[in-house]
Amino acid sequence: MSLPLVEPELELLGQGRVLIDVRAPVEFAQGALPGAVNLPLMDDEERHLVGIEYKERGQDAAIALGERLVRGGLKAARVAAWRRLVEAHPDAIIYCFRGGLRSRTAQQWLADAGITRPRIRGGWKAMRQALCARIDAAAEQPQLVVGGLTGCAKTSLILALEEGLDLEGCARHKGSAFGRHPLPAPSQIDFEHAMGLRLLDLPGPLVLEDESRRIGTANIPLTFWEGMVQAPRIRIEMPLDWRLEQIRKDYIDDLWEVHRRQFGDWLGWALMRKQLAAALGRLRKRLGQARLARLQRLQALAFREHERGNTSAHEAWLAPLLTEYYDPLYRHQLEKHPERHFLHVGDWESCLAFAREWTAEARKAGRRAHEPA
Repeated sequence: MSLPLVEPELELLGQGRVLIDVRAPVEFAQGALPGAVNLPLMDDEERHLVGIEYKERGQDAAIALGERLVRGGLKAARVAAWRRLVEAHPDAIIYCFRGGLRSRTAQQWLADAGITRPRIRGGWKAMRQALCARIDAAAEQPQLVVGGLTGCAKTSLILALEEGLDLEGCARHKGSAFGRHPLPAPSQIDFEHAMGLRLLDLPGPLVLEDESRRIGTANIPLTFWEGMVQAPRIRIEMPLDWRLEQIRKDYIDDLWEVHRRQFGDWLGWALMRKQLAAALGRLRKRLGQARLARLQRLQALAFREHERGNTSAHEAWLAPLLTEYYDPLYRHQLEKHPERHFLHVGDWESCLAFAREWTAEARKAGRRAHEPA
């Protein structure tokens, strides 16, 4: 029986189809394809033993060992797991690392059970190469970078645009000491894959936030980062009171909602307090001991008031954190790069309007460039 193959085309990912990743859990944790569910052919220990056998005695011996390790009830359980997923998602596709032995074995076992599903030619490796190529190609697309002081709602502006690329969303991190997400950060590979997947819907101009190359634990791919550095910029300027409200929403209200939903009221509250206290503590060297101690006291008082329903109390420590730390840091970065000019500087609404005009002109310019001479 000829087992069906599909080519490693990015449209598969754009369709949002469920993918059955039959690699071992340790491989999946290092990075998977978007939409993948890990239902391994072999667990980590079985894969380790088969790998040793392959190195010492060759492929045939490794296959024979795999068949001895995964048989009987264990084999039936794994086939049943694949079958349940395919019944829930009839268009699911199978893949392994290179689209070879493991995915072909899973295909055959499913076929023996009366279910035929294709596997991806070249597997994870081929699809990853395609995603990375998409990111490199996006470095050549017109880009507009949005800057501004902390609390200027740059991410909200990005999300308000069809052309917006939210790198912080891909990294699951807001890009500052206080920006950690309660859920685990993605691996570098998963960050790149999320970025590549979003770029499938963005063939034209891009609008993105001014970022350092590192966002949390993730690094923006170098080619794309170099494009960002050279891109034109705009800057949002908003008053302190407006920014404080935005910061409180991001760092307190939204963070609490995520913690509460994920961990429940009691544990979520404890974990959120611990996260914010630790974030402040990480600024010890830059703030200095005396200023840190003052902000820690204000933070503790704010949490006490928060428990009584007064979330505005957090502004007592957020305001000096902005004016004494983040604002001077941003201005220092501006002074370090005097060669960078801004196409527009204004409030949030005017920057949003400018970004929309800029993307419209960039699309027109792109169409003209492709018109026959």
